[in-house]
Amino acid sequence: MSGARANGDLPALTVAILVTGQPLPEIERRRGDYERFIRNRTGTGVSVRWAAHDVRGAAPLPGPRDADAFIVTGSSSSVTERAPWMLRVEELLRQIAHARTPVLGICFGHQMLAQALGGEVRRNPLGREIGTVRLARIGDSPLFSGLPRTFDVHQTHVDAVMRLPPGAEVLAATALDPAAAYRLGTRLHAVQFHPEMDADVIRGYVTARASIIRDEGGDPEALLAGIHDGTRGHDVLRNFVRHVARGAKD
Repeated sequence: MSGARANGDLPALTVAILVTGQPLPEIERRRGDYERFIRNRTGTGVSVRWAAHDVRGAAPLPGPRDADAFIVTGSSSSVTERAPWMLRVEELLRQIAHARTPVLGICFGHQMLAQALGGEVRRNPLGREIGTVRLARIGDSPLFSGLPRTFDVHQTHVDAVMRLPPGAEVLAATALDPAAAYRLGTRLHAVQFHPEMDADVIRGYVTARASIIRDEGGDPEALLAGIHDGTRGHDVLRNFVRHVARGAKD
């Protein structure tokens, strides 16, 4: 699918965003949707033609080779619901994996990719993870090129990957999630955190869920105080696109 070359020796790419959900309504009204977040936060010099596909309805899905790479968004839905559209997208992800087309799963996408390929997703027994969180790298990956061994990311999730797919390698962990990032080979990557969100967006999530956080024994005011824009998650988006442009090889 790669087209004319741009930015020196890196080719132009087609990247398909599989939309599995939208931000909270008040955030979407003010800031836009996940597609916009991803496009704005990728921030790489690689020329990208973006194509968004809302996969929650009955519209035909793209084929596994219809793009140079796929990004699967977050969602307020739970992979554990096993809704018909989820099963349909999981089959597409298996086809994409078989075709060796690169994928980046984000949050819900991280969980859906794991479940599609033989892993297991459940409610995290360690509780909700939300706000700005410290991530510790465990493995090496092109996604973390130029990043320190520990850095901050934005999180908001209740479910987590409890069992990785066969052959998956853990890349990073947080205090509440031992599999906060993983990869299968050089083409399939997934992150539980939200590289597409900035501090303003994650503050909106903590504010909207403040009463739930309190009911669960958390402190939303402390979480809000800890949110900052010095995170490095967006570098993961940039690195993924550059990795694909270079041929998705280590």
